[in-house]
Amino acid sequence: MQDLSADSAPHMRPAARPADLALLASVFVIAACGLLYELAAGALASYLLGDSVLQFSTIIGTYLFAMGIGSWLSRYFERQLPAHFLRIELLVALVGGTLPALLFLANAHAPGAFRVLLYGLVLLVGTLVGLEIPLVMRILKRNVQLKDLVSQVLTFDYLGALAVSLAFPLLLVPQLGLVRTGFLFGFLNAAVALWALWLFRHELRNFRAHALACAAVLFALAGGLAGAEQITRFAEDKFYQDRIVESHASPYQRIVLTQGRQGLRLYLNGNLQFAEADEYRYHEALVHPAMAAHGAPRRVAVLGGGDGMAVREILKYPSVQSVTLVELDPAMTRLFARQPALRRLNHDALHDARVQVVNQDAFQWLQQEGIEPFDVVVVDFPDPTNFAIGKLYTDSFYALLDRRLAASGYAVVQTTSPLVARGSFWTVVATIESVGLTTTPYHAHVPSFGEWGFVIAARRPWRLPQALPAGLRFLDAASLPLLMQFPRDMARVPAPVNRLSNQALVHTYEREWGAVSGH
Repeated sequence: MQDLSADSAPHMRPAARPADLALLASVFVIAACGLLYELAAGALASYLLGDSVLQFSTIIGTYLFAMGIGSWLSRYFERQLPAHFLRIELLVALVGGTLPALLFLANAHAPGAFRVLLYGLVLLVGTLVGLEIPLVMRILKRNVQLKDLVSQVLTFDYLGALAVSLAFPLLLVPQLGLVRTGFLFGFLNAAVALWALWLFRHELRNFRAHALACAAVLFALAGGLAGAEQITRFAEDKFYQDRIVESHASPYQRIVLTQGRQGLRLYLNGNLQFAEADEYRYHEALVHPAMAAHGAPRRVAVLGGGDGMAVREILKYPSVQSVTLVELDPAMTRLFARQPALRRLNHDALHDARVQVVNQDAFQWLQQEGIEPFDVVVVDFPDPTNFAIGKLYTDSFYALLDRRLAASGYAVVQTTSPLVARGSFWTVVATIESVGLTTTPYHAHVPSFGEWGFVIAARRPWRLPQALPAGLRFLDAASLPLLMQFPRDMARVPAPVNRLSNQALVHTYEREWGAVSGH
């Protein structure tokens, strides 16, 4: 038996062969592909199921568990290791490469089976990936000492994981999208199998069958790569029903714009953000009660609201000298500054000389020094569907917001439906009040959403404005007091303070909206 002990004499150590170096390089590709499939599954789960922390945690846990199963099963592969390695690479390439496409299609055509398919594919891919590295190590063991073998394989494994973890959010998803990225990395796995076919051609008992299998998998993945856009559109057209006119995958979200009989609709991660037919109701209700009550606001900030609709309403006040729009995702502000139909909707608000666009996380932006107080701050974030957004509804965030308000200033926060998510709505109110601000809750009916809630926050009581800007389609001074009245089924209920340490709001929101959707 060959001596693989760590203290073998240096002159007994075999020189590294080019084939061994190439096999180590394949470990880099294998690690990159394996992590890519894990990240793709987590991203899709967070896009389609919400609560990104929960989804990524369960996907990672399931994937690592499956890798452990694969590593344990590798002990039963005793002979023809190169042939087993080649077959496993082809299976990883085929299953992992098609994973994003299959999940997109399942969500559109069989949403009830999505979770089962998601975790089934994660288990399968994880098990196959768990088989890869042990087989590579056993093949390399023929010519590399154990201590060198372990250090070299793990080094290339970790380097591959680092490369794809950086490339996934910064390059791959924004430039290629999830479906095309999946096929691309599946193709890379298949290319490793093709290389193994050539390298071990003299050891394979049925070379022709292996060659045909490599060709078939490469052909299928190349076809998927070429048709990735069509696959994505086919899945999304079914999901959104209306015709898709724009779709973008940014590092932060999937942005989809549809066109139907009722006009344009914007979706972020599958959740409706506005409909052209009634968005004016939402944005007038969001902006004007606070702006008009101030009287003559000069400096205004909008946090979120990258569509520019809230900015459009703000610019109806002649006193406004500057508007700072803080939107995390530059893909949003680019889309609404360039797309002609969207520029028409927001009245070219993002091109107004008074508007400054800042693409930054609003939490971090509020922490910066040197920001002068604002007369009005409009907070227009998506609903707290996950912990990343939920932090923007915490007492820590509202304490920062309080520091940026002028003494006589008003902030207004879009919340959620006080009818469907009653506990969530009043949790936001209680959280704002916990930092010492006075609140004025109100609601408006927006047909696309139903009853929708808002909260005005200030250091002084809100006062009813005597007049609103001319030309509004929904609000007028006479009907404005009606928005502050809550019927019994929306009246205040006891609610906790939402803190960074507990994120109570995310759990409440998920429970209340989940009960309505049946998820």
